[in-house]
Amino acid sequence: MWSSHYKAGVNDALDPRPRPRSPRVALATSTEAWSLDEDAPLLTAALADVGLDARGVVWDDPDVDWSAFELVVIRSTWDYATRHREFIEWTERVQAVTDLRNPAAVIAWNTDKRYLADLADDGVAVTPTTFLTTPMPEAEVSERIAESVGADRGIVVKPTVSAGSKDTARYASRAEDPHALGAAATHAASLLDRGRAVMVQPYLDSVDDDGADGGETGLVFLGGTFSHAFRKGPLLALGADPVAGLYAEETISAREPKDEQLAVAATVLDAARARTGFTELYARVDLLSGEDGSPVLLELELCEPSFFLTSSPGSAARAAEAIAAAVRR
Repeated sequence: MWSSHYKAGVNDALDPRPRPRSPRVALATSTEAWSLDEDAPLLTAALADVGLDARGVVWDDPDVDWSAFELVVIRSTWDYATRHREFIEWTERVQAVTDLRNPAAVIAWNTDKRYLADLADDGVAVTPTTFLTTPMPEAEVSERIAESVGADRGIVVKPTVSAGSKDTARYASRAEDPHALGAAATHAASLLDRGRAVMVQPYLDSVDDDGADGGETGLVFLGGTFSHAFRKGPLLALGADPVAGLYAEETISAREPKDEQLAVAATVLDAARARTGFTELYARVDLLSGEDGSPVLLELELCEPSFFLTSSPGSAARAAEAIAAAVRR
C-alpha cells in the first residue's frame, strides 16, 4: 500500500514499483534559433510546471526518434524557408508517428503566403497583395509592381515562403524616388529567378504611426482562445538591403486590442479553420490599419510564430495549459 505519509524523493527510492514518466513534448526548433528564442525558457519552465517533460529538438536532426514524444509542437523552425519542400516532408513524417501541432496540412497551407489570396476570396480584409510566381523579364516585373502598387505608395517585396522577414525589403514610392521601382523589380526578379514566388504589397503608413493605434498589432490565440496582444514597431528600414539574417530585429510592447481587431481576428481564424479542417493549437493574427483606418490582415501565423510571452504576464502558463490539454486529448 501507498504510505499515507508519502514524501517525494524518499518513498520514490524505497518503493520498487515504477513511477509513470511525464509525457514528453518536443518543441521543434532549428540549430541557430533555440538560443535566440525568447519564448523558449519561459515556455519550457511553464510546461514543467504542468507536468510535461519538454525540450527543444532540432527539426532536421536525422537522429531524432519523433515517435518517442507524445506531442511535437513547432516553435522556432525559422530556417525552413529555403528548404520548404524538405520541411513539409518532415511534418508529414512526424505526423505519421506522433501528434504534430499544428498539423501538417495546416503547415503546408500556411507556410506559403499565397494563403492570403485564399482568405481574401473568403471575404477576409487582407492587405492588398500581388503574387508573382514565374520568372519573367525585369521590365515586366517592374510593370506588374507599378500596376499593383501605384505611384504614391511605398513598395514591399518578399518571398511567399519566408520567416522572420528574411529576404524582405521596403522601397520608396515612385513619387519619392524614381529609382525605387527599378530596385524593387530587381529584387523581385532575382527571387523569381531562384525559383521563389514573390509577393508585392503597398507599404501602409500606419506601420510608422507612433500613436495609440499605430504600428502592427499581433493577437495571440492559444488552444483556440485569445491570450494576449502586442504592438510591433516598424521592421523594414527604407532603402535597406533585404533582411539577410535569421530574422529582423523587432520592437515589441504590450497592447490592449480593440473589439474591432478581435472581430477581424475571429473572422480570419474561422476562415482558416474552414480551409484546413483543423482547430489550431496556436495562432497569431497580425493586423494593420488599412487606408480607411479599419483593421486588415497582414499575416496569419500558424506555423512558428513568436508568442512574445515576455509582453504578457501569465501567457507562458496559458501556453503550457493549451499544450497540456492537447497532450491529454
